[in-house]
Amino acid sequence: MKRNFVLIFASVLAVGSASAADGLYYIGSEAQQSVPLKWVVGLDLTYDDNVTPGSVPQDSGTSLNPYVGCSFVSMTPQTTWDVYTRLGVITYLDKPSSVPDTTYPQLHAGINLTHRFDERLRLSSRNFISYELEPNYSYGFATSRQAGAYLFWESDNALGYRWFERLATYTGVNLTGLSYADLQNQDRFTWTLYNQFRYQLTPQQTVLTLDYRYGQTAASDLASDSTDQYILLGIEHRFSPNTILVARAGAQLRSVNVGGDSTNPFLEMALNSQINEDLMLKAFVRYSVEGYDTVQQISTATYDFSQRETLRVGVSGEYKISPMFSIFGGVDYIPANFKDGNLVAGTGAATVSGLSTDLVNISAGLTVKFTDNLYGTLSYNYTDATSDFAYQSYNRNRVTVGVRYEF
Repeated sequence: MKRNFVLIFASVLAVGSASAADGLYYIGSEAQQSVPLKWVVGLDLTYDDNVTPGSVPQDSGTSLNPYVGCSFVSMTPQTTWDVYTRLGVITYLDKPSSVPDTTYPQLHAGINLTHRFDERLRLSSRNFISYELEPNYSYGFATSRQAGAYLFWESDNALGYRWFERLATYTGVNLTGLSYADLQNQDRFTWTLYNQFRYQLTPQQTVLTLDYRYGQTAASDLASDSTDQYILLGIEHRFSPNTILVARAGAQLRSVNVGGDSTNPFLEMALNSQINEDLMLKAFVRYSVEGYDTVQQISTATYDFSQRETLRVGVSGEYKISPMFSIFGGVDYIPANFKDGNLVAGTGAATVSGLSTDLVNISAGLTVKFTDNLYGTLSYNYTDATSDFAYQSYNRNRVTVGVRYEF
């Protein structure tokens, strides 16, 4: 019994705040074996029929995206390192007038560390940084296409301790930052302290959780700073060794510098399943009041909304048709309601409320394995956004052809 509990403690204690590398799909999993240094070199060619949604007129463009990346995993009985990076550039072959620059750098990098001091105490550190043009909706902050590149980073560090045979805690600090080079009102910095109580209900299957989180967000320009507290009950259940569900629900207590206090429901859930050798599925759901993209223009007035109720739903999967062909795809659905908007610039009513946005993003693609090292991809991405705010409703189609070499 003790050995079973130690194994479960080691595999699921790391389930805390979502790591940005996997975004809202994250369930706390970590590397299970060492992987030697692996390199990848690739090139993507993309046609985009709406490069900067919201611009008038609507511009299309074709871009090249060469990149190089590497990754490795090092495991010892006590310490696990998981390191990865990808560098690239996006270069427009026919730069539209609405695109400020011809070339944009890209960066994705992460360092994850797990250190086991003994059977009771462990350190977990997950760190990620991304600089890119396109929003990744699973990060949990984007709802619309913004002009220009953004830098997003996250560092999540915690100590886990098993107090008794079935009871453990997980205590840590999460830091996130978002900044745009050419946009006002969008930059954010958030620090969050959290503690999670974990009770092992059944061996190797079910863990009950109780979370408390306290976080403060510093916003730029006309956006208001805010404080959020979360009190959550949750469950983590392994349906099989390859299928795990993580779900938490409770209350979000929010205080905004300009806008007052509120209590709101909060829900987050992630499901990861390797159904068989050929089929993998992932899904997430999150409902919360978010502090991103809260400043909006309405005619001649600018408002900061203290209540931005957002639902995020994502599903992705990959299916191996044969040793040579596999298909992949995903759907993101993000409706948001904007309430309690306070006038912060311009002329207009002192307050507004009841405005909304709605975004659906669909992707599908095919991967062809030409040799053991050479792969080709063809993908299609469709985005449909509907908004009560001016210039934020659009349709967008992107087609990408790519090739990569792994060694």
